Amino acid sequence: MTVKLFEQNSMLKECQAIITACENIDGKIFVELDQTVLFPEGGGQLSDRGQIGDAAVSHVCEKNGRILHQCSKELAVGAEVKAVVNWEVRLDRMQQHLGEHILSYACWKLFKANNVGFHMNEDFVTIDLDKEVTDEELLKAELMTNQIIWENRPVAVNYIDSSEAVVLKDKMRKFNDKLTGLLRIVEVKDADICTCCGTHPPFTGMVGSVKIIRQEKHKHGCRVEFLCGKRALLDADRKNALLLKTAAMLSAPTEQVPERVEKLKQNIAALNEKMKERMLQELKDKFAAAKNAAPVRSDGVKILVLPITGGDGKEAKLLLPEVSPLEQTISLLLTVQPERINYIIVRGPGAEGDCRAYIKLLNEKFNGRGGGKPDCTQGGGSFLPDWEARLQEFVSQILQS
Repeated sequence: MTVKLFEQNSMLKECQAIITACENIDGKIFVELDQTVLFPEGGGQLSDRGQIGDAAVSHVCEKNGRILHQCSKELAVGAEVKAVVNWEVRLDRMQQHLGEHILSYACWKLFKANNVGFHMNEDFVTIDLDKEVTDEELLKAELMTNQIIWENRPVAVNYIDSSEAVVLKDKMRKFNDKLTGLLRIVEVKDADICTCCGTHPPFTGMVGSVKIIRQEKHKHGCRVEFLCGKRALLDADRKNALLLKTAAMLSAPTEQVPERVEKLKQNIAALNEKMKERMLQELKDKFAAAKNAAPVRSDGVKILVLPITGGDGKEAKLLLPEVSPLEQTISLLLTVQPERINYIIVRGPGAEGDCRAYIKLLNEKFNGRGGGKPDCTQGGGSFLPDWEARLQEFVSQILQS
């Protein structure tokens, strides 16, 4: 069994070790050591990365009591090697993990909101609380969390038998009475106490700071996303740069950016409404012209064809209220775009014909797909350079049907 040096000393960056196994599992190389400083993924915390001898370690896991280091190459069993932690990665993991402990404690202490889920990845960290909290409450929790961090309180790791840990029940924000045997207790002085298998810095000051990014409703509570340490700093730098850039584009001080953006949105909405009205009028003018020019089938049914180019593909639906009530008329509306052609076929009152048969024929012309009901179908196909000729062929066939 591998000795877990990281459990007693999270600041230990390297150790000498003996390779006890090297296995190829599903094409990946895993190395086992007699002792290690590299933490295996678990308890919500991502694994360490580092080096064993001249092999890079990309991931560490614990399976069936064995700690397996995924390595970039095979290593000789029995060899003595140096195992080294990637300290930048380790510090990041510890900052996020201890920050989660303290923030969870603050939410529990202030609002009796329990952490029922913890998720850490390379980009962000979240906790799931079992009750909803307001943004104002979260700000209080954030301030309390950072106050504990800035006081640089000591963080202790103790091993206590489960039978003795009961005395800590009222002090712990979560106590699992189903755990038995020797428990690993992580304690922030005068703050959080909980069972945990992860690595944590020896003092809260090493977390740097905790910044809540957002919250959202989740199940019966809420999910809180936050960043700690270097992640929080880089995120703040990035967002500050974006804010300054946006302020410069708006020729406004940073505090006026929201107001200016809202005004810009209102102006764009008004402009879009005017453009929509103008476009609809242009469509109606084209529709009127197409209606007047529509050829008539031998049974007296008009075949109205209106191709629409240069739009966003939604124009045909705007004309549906215009074409649907047209008596003795089969209407074909096409929106032609650089890569696609969409079409709608509508049979008006009193007209003979099956739109399903018509769209089947149109699909063949444009290598498309679509369907619908006898009186209305829609579909789309690929843009083809000779689309106008294909459309004319379709109209000729409909006129002869």
